[in-house]
Amino acid sequence: MKPAPFDYVAPTALPDAVAALAERPETARVLAGGQSLVLEMHYRRERPALLVDINNVRSLDAITVDGDVLRVGALARHRAFETPSVAPGALGRLLSRVSPFIAHPPVRARGTMVGSLAWANPASEWCATAVALDAAIELTGPGGTRRVVAGDYFLGPFRTARQPDEILTSVRLPLLPGPVGEADVVGVGFCEQHRTHASFAQVAVVAVLALRRGVITGARLGLAGAADRPMRAHDAERHLVGQEAEPGAFARAAELTVAAAAPLPEPHAGVEYKRNAIGVLVRRALTQAREDGEVNVERRAER
Repeated sequence: MKPAPFDYVAPTALPDAVAALAERPETARVLAGGQSLVLEMHYRRERPALLVDINNVRSLDAITVDGDVLRVGALARHRAFETPSVAPGALGRLLSRVSPFIAHPPVRARGTMVGSLAWANPASEWCATAVALDAAIELTGPGGTRRVVAGDYFLGPFRTARQPDEILTSVRLPLLPGPVGEADVVGVGFCEQHRTHASFAQVAVVAVLALRRGVITGARLGLAGAADRPMRAHDAERHLVGQEAEPGAFARAAELTVAAAAPLPEPHAGVEYKRNAIGVLVRRALTQAREDGEVNVERRAER
């Protein structure tokens, strides 16, 4: 079978990209990293009539600190987040923990964080991170630019609040501690279960803890693979606040997270398997976050 023909444009300015998409919004697709879209086109599951390649819109590749947020442009590649220096403090440490779990080096060299948010795979590490941090996703269309909080943006597997004539231009991640809580230190953790190296996560957990003298003053838990979209474990977060950062509190948080989860079965990971993995990984990620916080307290004392 011959592949279906499609038109291709590669504008150099964002207004031109928006205009091209608006001409055929229902049948056009936007190409940034292409690590998901091109594969789907190869298998004929995606057959766009028009491909709008934004790789020449150089203004979209910036990663900048804007006040109390890190603004990540649509062309910022996964590999940019492999070192903690990509962002100040705890946010840089968190992003550098997550990045190595995304596929393998060639994919990280080409794929983009914002592209992952656009694709909205429930197993995406970046989608879980965005939900955990209350990231703001910027969408630009013919009517201008709007922002949608990550928790309202993801609607289901591969479904989002993006309108057909809009392009995801950036994501705004709050610098930590930010709204996570009053704290002397913030610790971060990330754990993932996957079947083979570089495969999609079966379950992944993002954890952020604000700590004051060993007591949790703020908590954030985001999960991939725990529902039909990235999940925020609000009940577990509320339980953790005011607790000592110790195994008993983490175990109860894990129980609350499992109770709230609604994982979808996969060929190699049934619902009960995923529920067990969620509980284990929540405990591990929270332990990582506590240890990360403790290490940074020690480093601060040494200065």
